[in-house]
Amino acid sequence: MAERGREERPADRPRVRLDLPRVKRRSWLPAYDPEAFGRTSERIARFLGTGRFIVWMTVVIILWVLWNTTAPGHLRFDNYPFIFLTLMLSLQASYAAPLILLAQNRQDDRDRVNLEQDRKQNERSIADTEYLTREVAGLRMGLGEVATRDWIRSEFQELVKELEQRRVFPRESEERDR
Repeated sequence: MAERGREERPADRPRVRLDLPRVKRRSWLPAYDPEAFGRTSERIARFLGTGRFIVWMTVVIILWVLWNTTAPGHLRFDNYPFIFLTLMLSLQASYAAPLILLAQNRQDDRDRVNLEQDRKQNERSIADTEYLTREVAGLRMGLGEVATRDWIRSEFQELVKELEQRRVFPRESEERDR
């Protein structure tokens, strides 16, 4: 008998555990790796920005136009207004633009990460420089208070003169006379 507001679970259905991750269901779609797609788009965008691509594209267009103007009529596949060529170039441009934008976005992300790392490194360098500056200033102050050899020598000489003036020590000549 079920309590009010609760339904009884059939005995054959397993209890759902909320503390465990669910088993992934099989997907009908192919697996999608955004990093692999991004790397591929960068390679394509890098190729589209080279002189080699422009040369190949020019050669293909020239061959296309020459074939469709000079070949026998039954072998031509795209007559004078070259509608199919225009379609192919439009298709290529429609894929090239988003791929280039995707590659630029990935480059912006890398630049942002590099900029953040550079900023943190600069902060560490500034902190280290400030620390070393404080240490050097402390050493200079400490050295200013340290007695140097010349200062000690001059103090001893002054004490010797003072003692000689008081005649605390007998002079060497007086000691010899005794």
